[in-house]
Amino acid sequence: MDRSLRGEFRVMIRLGMLDPAGMVAYTKIGEEAQDPWTTEKHKAVARLVSQKSIVLLKNEHRMLPLQKGGLKSIAVIGPYANQVLLDWYSGTPPYAVSALDGIRNKVGAGVDVRFDTGDHAADVARSADVAIVVVGNHPTCNAGWEKCPVLSDGKEAVDRRSIELEQEALVKTVYAANPKTVVVLISSFPFAINWTQANIPAIVHMTHNSEELGNALADVLFGDYNPAGRLVQTWPKSIDQVPPMMDYDIRHGRTYMYFKGDPLYAFGFGLSYTTFGYSSLHVSSDSLRADGQLTVSVDVTNTGGRAGDEVVELYVAHPRSKVARPVRELKGFRRVMLAAGERRTVKIPLTAANLAYWDEDANKFVVEKEPVEIQVGSSSADIRERKTIRVTE
Repeated sequence: MDRSLRGEFRVMIRLGMLDPAGMVAYTKIGEEAQDPWTTEKHKAVARLVSQKSIVLLKNEHRMLPLQKGGLKSIAVIGPYANQVLLDWYSGTPPYAVSALDGIRNKVGAGVDVRFDTGDHAADVARSADVAIVVVGNHPTCNAGWEKCPVLSDGKEAVDRRSIELEQEALVKTVYAANPKTVVVLISSFPFAINWTQANIPAIVHMTHNSEELGNALADVLFGDYNPAGRLVQTWPKSIDQVPPMMDYDIRHGRTYMYFKGDPLYAFGFGLSYTTFGYSSLHVSSDSLRADGQLTVSVDVTNTGGRAGDEVVELYVAHPRSKVARPVRELKGFRRVMLAAGERRTVKIPLTAANLAYWDEDANKFVVEKEPVEIQVGSSSADIRERKTIRVTE
């Protein structure tokens, strides 16, 4: 039996597809009085997942969170602000809460929430206390197979031809009418939103498909949830910072490990409504055997005035490697919740095997006997603590 078939049989066994129906819990779905995915418990899980994924990209002068008590009117603007866009493989949700729905749910009937797709953006924004402009891409390009009319859109079978956000023109229009503007970028991939980053006081990013998208977004915008999501890609300032499309060698500048230049947003980046301090980096041993493991620990303190999550990221660098190695490599992370003023020791394991590289000549992974720099911080561009160890025999 070939390897792929063995893998398929393992999946079938784990799912109980070869067992009698009475032994498999999944066969009972549909027999309940209420579909499980419509229960409050499952709605809460969907909302929590969406909350945790939201990334705060900018928050100048603490514009966020918005204060419900001080607002009489809110402008919600954008062509997709009243929709939850679905990808090809997302399935069909039992319900969907758009950004507009979520904001209205949050502030209640006492606040006038005005919506515009963008045709009358300036007038609507100018007359509101705050403007929330929702921009981004359509995950299927709102077009047929192999068609993406918008240059910056992309999907299966269609490569993006630009990373500039065409809807940034809408952002500029809204901001000119109302400087109290929040940008909500709902996108499948990075955009080079240089003007928005330079001018808009507050920016949040999230992606598509969640039935609880709007409620989770409103929770973050109004401070009922403190965002702590992190970017899982490097966001370039321009397409010129990215190697040619057909160059598949990541060492020529792809990913955070080999990126050349100063990105718009670094891999692992994300802000919070509070602040965190790092101290007392400790490694359980100054040396690591080639077949061993050690523990990296660091004290993290919530130095702000409200509770929040911090994502502690562990990277390694190989300053004296005999082969070309990445600038740094993520080797572990921990997301921890800290009350205001709380300090906690965060521990992350590191194995020598996880430091290996692929030796083409030897046709195997090799662990170098070398100094390795341990780096701990809040993103790949925000390293707070460093310590060097040595890998030995």
